[in-house]
Amino acid sequence: MTPKNTDEIAALTASIKDRGIEHVKVGVFDGDGILRGKYLRREKFLAALEKDMGFCDVVLGWDSDDKLIDNVKYTGWHTAYPDAAVRLLPETRRDIPFEPKTLFVLGEFAGAAEAVCPRATLRRVLKRAEGMGYSVSAAAEFEFFMFRETPETVREKGYRNLQTMTPGNFGYSMLRSAVHAELCQELLDLGQAMRFPIEGLHSETGPGVLEAALMYSEALEAADRAALFKTFTKALCQRRGLMATFMAKWSPTLPGQSGHLHVSMRRADGSPVFYDPAKPQDVSDEMRWFIGGQQALMPEVLAMVASTVNSYSRLVPGYWAPTSATWGVENRTTALRVIRGGPSSQRVEYRIAAADINPYIALAAAIGSGLWGIEHRIEPDAPIVGNAYDREHPPGRRLPATLWEAAERLVESAAARALFGDAFVEHHAATRQWEEREFRRAVTDWELRRYFEII
Repeated sequence: MTPKNTDEIAALTASIKDRGIEHVKVGVFDGDGILRGKYLRREKFLAALEKDMGFCDVVLGWDSDDKLIDNVKYTGWHTAYPDAAVRLLPETRRDIPFEPKTLFVLGEFAGAAEAVCPRATLRRVLKRAEGMGYSVSAAAEFEFFMFRETPETVREKGYRNLQTMTPGNFGYSMLRSAVHAELCQELLDLGQAMRFPIEGLHSETGPGVLEAALMYSEALEAADRAALFKTFTKALCQRRGLMATFMAKWSPTLPGQSGHLHVSMRRADGSPVFYDPAKPQDVSDEMRWFIGGQQALMPEVLAMVASTVNSYSRLVPGYWAPTSATWGVENRTTALRVIRGGPSSQRVEYRIAAADINPYIALAAAIGSGLWGIEHRIEPDAPIVGNAYDREHPPGRRLPATLWEAAERLVESAAARALFGDAFVEHHAATRQWEEREFRRAVTDWELRRYFEII
């Protein structure tokens, strides 16, 4: 159990009273990375800071459509959906610019629910790193498409023939950013106000697509930033009559949307773990083993990173997404990319991740598998030079082709169980199998076009 930070609680309590804040918005992220929460009156919130609060544990037992998952052990009809304990985290407090009289605070599941909580799972991985003498920094960058649509119009249109915010392909367009300067500035200001500062923002190639790179921080804070960025970017856009989607791939003819993760580590004395100028490409032994672990375990933990059915529509050749567990130095065709940044910023880019990730779970997979590599001194393959898509890769580097296959690999992974715990592995895999079962009930447009008349 994580002890409460009494200094943070005292500071937050004083701030709330001094500012005359009457309500606090509290939220927890579920297994799909969706923020679930409520408003609390000031007195109830302050009491919950001291002794935790109850939150119906159904949020860990339903899917993104609020349908009850029938194959998980932690919760369900068999437990009658009791409250789970939620630990409020005063250090996560943020102001919401468009709710000036309300404060926002994140929570994390505690008690029995902690074993399957996404944020707590990442925290356990970082505790492992700390035990090895490392501190971990991370950052996320997201591509997302913008539409001149509303939640009502996309449903009226059946999600077809949607109008993108801008037409055509225009990557790194200064024209587009000038035309939409007010929206860009609002997004940048939102990042500053809510403590997910945006280090870079630009248009990407494709109609209406933007890319935002978040500023790096300690890894747990980086996951908070990434998850909150997705939530509040969507909120900002909808308040402006627009919609943003973070699907891995929304169009069969356009590239998917990445959610690349950058990871670096330092020792207790502040020295970089990944940088060694005496080694080829400045890649230290520990960085090489870290990559080796990521490469070896990627097929086993893919369900933690590519966690939706749609994720696997992106992982096809020729669309700027990796298809095997490969690595290279400054190579954007591989799943893992070494970025040579010198002692200050040498890092691994985990490029297999898409914009649909749950940042907590994806970072737990990326960091945990790397730590496993250092612990076991796992040597990676030779780095790929040139186009990784043109190479034949060993069967052991092949990634699962479906969410169902990925979930099965996760359940069978002894390394994943050791890193993340049996309860988390079994719970997450079961929710992913449920997701694929729901998909199998659907009849897609492709099937109708393919079979309706001719079969």
